[in-house]
Amino acid sequence: MMQASASWDWSIAREAFPIMLGAFVKVTLLVTVVASVLSALLGLVWAIALRELPRPASKFLSWLLGVVRGTPIPLQLLMVDFGIATPAGWLAHLHPDQLQHRLIILGIVVFSIHYSTYMAESYRAGIDSIPKGQWEAATALSLPQARVWRAVIIPQALRATLPSLGNWAIAMFKDTPYLIAISVPEMVSQAYEIGGNHFKYIEVFTVAGLIFLAASYPTAILMRRLEKKLAY
Repeated sequence: MMQASASWDWSIAREAFPIMLGAFVKVTLLVTVVASVLSALLGLVWAIALRELPRPASKFLSWLLGVVRGTPIPLQLLMVDFGIATPAGWLAHLHPDQLQHRLIILGIVVFSIHYSTYMAESYRAGIDSIPKGQWEAATALSLPQARVWRAVIIPQALRATLPSLGNWAIAMFKDTPYLIAISVPEMVSQAYEIGGNHFKYIEVFTVAGLIFLAASYPTAILMRRLEKKLAY
């Protein structure tokens, strides 16, 4: 159990800040940005596949996406780590820096797949909101299906979906502390380590919370403004 002095120590906060900011940039921000882009692309692929695949295949894909959506990220991280990466020898005999890089890649893969399932639902809602007449007009013009998606459907769906995708990216950002499950030294795990070294946890977790807030709150405001702008 954590035990700590009740008095606030500014020296611990000053010591922790650069270390935790470094972990934030090198791990938390990196995973969030890369995984957000990949999950947005994957989510679009899933949404198109759900509409274009034959009904049995579409139902099976929908079931798979539901399974991923219905299981927690820490469990998925552990399953991929101990169930796939470790038995395959992907993490064996590595220098600590190489091991850290591979674990970060592992985290990016898991976060990308997990959040792509939510983004797929956002895309699907955006696609379903497009008037049926748009599809009928494209069919009447005998446009190739790929061009229909690229020139007609996707631009309109993106406009309707963009704020939702941004909200999922923010949710992903706040879930990055789960990377501690596979020993990735992200910001919160660094805070726990520094706090354990000094038996001072309030200071380091306050610093972590402020860094998270400084990054997520302006982004959330931006997403709300974007949503209002796109509504008109």
